[in-house]
Amino acid sequence: MLQLMKYLKKSAGAIILIVIFLIIQAYCDLSLPSYTSDIVDNGILQGGIESPIPKAIRAGKVDLLKEIDPDLYERVIEKMDRFDKEELSEKEYKEYVKMYPILETEPIYVLKNLNKKEKEASESDFIQAMILLEMISGNFDLESIGMNSQSETKISPTEMISQMPEMFLSQAAIGAIQKEYTIIGLDTGKIQTKYITNAGLKMLALALLSMVVAIFIGLLASRIGSAFSRDVRKEVFQKVVGFSNSEFDKFSTASLITRSTNDIQQVQMLIIMMLRMILYAPILGMGGIVKVLNTNTSMTWIIALAVLVIVGLVFILFSIAMPKFKIMQKLVDRLNLVTREILTGLSVIRAFSTEKHEEKRFDKANRDLTKTSLFVNRVMTFMMPLMMLIMNLVMVLIIWFGAKGIDKGQMQVGDMMAFMQYTMQIIMSFLMLCMMSIMLPRAAVAGNRIAEVLSTKTAIEEPESPKPFDMSKRGTVEFDHVSFRYPGAQENVLEDITFTAKPGQTTAIIGSTGSGKSTLVHLIPRLYDISQGKLLVDGIPVNQTSLYDLRERIGFVPQKGVLFTGTIASNIRYGKENASKEEIELAAQIAQAQDFIEAKEDQYEEPISQGGGNVSGGQKQRLSIARAIAKHPEIYIFDDSFSALDYKTDAQLRRRLKQETTDAAVIIVAQRISTILHAEQILVLDEGKIVGKGTHQELMEHCEVYRQIAISQLSEKELNEQRRDGVTHE
Repeated sequence: MLQLMKYLKKSAGAIILIVIFLIIQAYCDLSLPSYTSDIVDNGILQGGIESPIPKAIRAGKVDLLKEIDPDLYERVIEKMDRFDKEELSEKEYKEYVKMYPILETEPIYVLKNLNKKEKEASESDFIQAMILLEMISGNFDLESIGMNSQSETKISPTEMISQMPEMFLSQAAIGAIQKEYTIIGLDTGKIQTKYITNAGLKMLALALLSMVVAIFIGLLASRIGSAFSRDVRKEVFQKVVGFSNSEFDKFSTASLITRSTNDIQQVQMLIIMMLRMILYAPILGMGGIVKVLNTNTSMTWIIALAVLVIVGLVFILFSIAMPKFKIMQKLVDRLNLVTREILTGLSVIRAFSTEKHEEKRFDKANRDLTKTSLFVNRVMTFMMPLMMLIMNLVMVLIIWFGAKGIDKGQMQVGDMMAFMQYTMQIIMSFLMLCMMSIMLPRAAVAGNRIAEVLSTKTAIEEPESPKPFDMSKRGTVEFDHVSFRYPGAQENVLEDITFTAKPGQTTAIIGSTGSGKSTLVHLIPRLYDISQGKLLVDGIPVNQTSLYDLRERIGFVPQKGVLFTGTIASNIRYGKENASKEEIELAAQIAQAQDFIEAKEDQYEEPISQGGGNVSGGQKQRLSIARAIAKHPEIYIFDDSFSALDYKTDAQLRRRLKQETTDAAVIIVAQRISTILHAEQILVLDEGKIVGKGTHQELMEHCEVYRQIAISQLSEKELNEQRRDGVTHE
């Protein structure tokens, strides 16, 4: 899985941008609970007054502190300016009277412009001062904080204040400031409305910013995920195209299709969710923890307990589901394999009336996948209800212990609400990770399957320093004591094969089924690598030259004709893209395909369906042969490519082919004696060994295996007629 992460290097800049956007989004989301707390505590409960430091206070009230605590009095008035009607200019007086109407009747103290540090340093002095003034005026209710005003033990007001809870002192001071503002003539309702409105607008702006950032994150994550899939699909495709037949024996076609589509899609979804959720979860969680620690530390154990329970739950579910995810991907492969086999072999299935058997086979593969999927889904369905239960229990604990804290004056209602929201954000961050745990196992399995394809070492490798071909030996194929065995096999399929195919000559290969004929010709274009000996094309060993240059010299017609979606012209032009119309028509004429092509409505532009399903087997073979002829190669390889042709078409095709390939080597694998009767060199294979080599007449005289094949197909009279007919045509 980690091997695939290198494909994200191209998107490194976009990923960094996403991280920045996620930090901005987390900042917005984490700021909202604090504004909620401020609206409840400062806006509603405290009437919009944020600080226990009054902006203005009557001079007569402040002067009462002189008698009680002269030092405190000096510290307070040091931070304030005194305004008196007689001492102000007319302009200043009008300006201050609008703000503080009480100035018409008595002087006031107005707070100086203090910075944040000065305000924090002075806060305790002003709290103490406001409460002392309330106590002097008899407006302070001691019973409300559990202190008996009728106590026999007399203590000083300062000592009394020191015994009060800190949170209560601040709220009491703000309550006193509210009363003072009303007396001064300030509109406390307007102050409250302004505070709540400003806080609400800030919350709205943060919410909008969070939404915009989330949209950009989604767009970038989708682009990165799509680019990743594109690059990996391209890499997998290029890797698979470069596979030799050995690798195709290891990976089934259905499995390679699944790995190139479904598996890559699974990893793509994981990357998109990772960029949107996995990266965001720790940022949100860590930010939430920092905010919680700044809000209230006495209830952090609730968060720790919730996180431990969630992690334990995920671990249990993960350990149960992970093995099933691995099985599920294999079952997807199996279902694809069965489906592909049934669809491609539908005509055979109908011919043998085995529809019921195939339906049962498909049903079993389908049910196995469904059963495993249901098991995984049932396990994962426990996650959300259990998560919701944990979240609700956490809410109950916070309310329970938060209410006690409020009752003791240790925290405010807004703080408890903020704590609840931060806790939910922290739990939600872990919930995001848990949601990813549903996708992660399957994506991890899919990633490993993709990596397995990409890390597979191709048996056919390009040489580091390709050698140029020897043009003096152009069109020559030499087998020098070549032996071959399939990877992992115990015995050779071909053993001690030695012969030379020369330009201008036809080399035919015949033998019983399974004798190694097709395997032999597959070695020439390096579809497999030889195990022993030497195989040379144009005088150079095939493993010492470029694969592209080697295969450019070969016109290969496989045993099973393969056509591609397109037109007849595009299929013939497949080996030579720049082939002219005349070259295409000539190739079709030589391959005896011209008649049926011209009989079609669009002729050479007639569409070819997938796999050539709209043409017959013989037509498919002739078009495959025309494709090889249009390429004008040095070496023609026909792997039993005339089997679907009738005798007349076969003879005409070989006659025209002989005329057009005077400077090329022709290698024909055949089952019919009539196809190879006039070859200059015939190789007879039996159990992977050459048991006969020569012309038809020589083999009839000296090779028993060849004689038996010939006699089984033709009578002596037919053989003589074929031979005379061949001499005449030559």
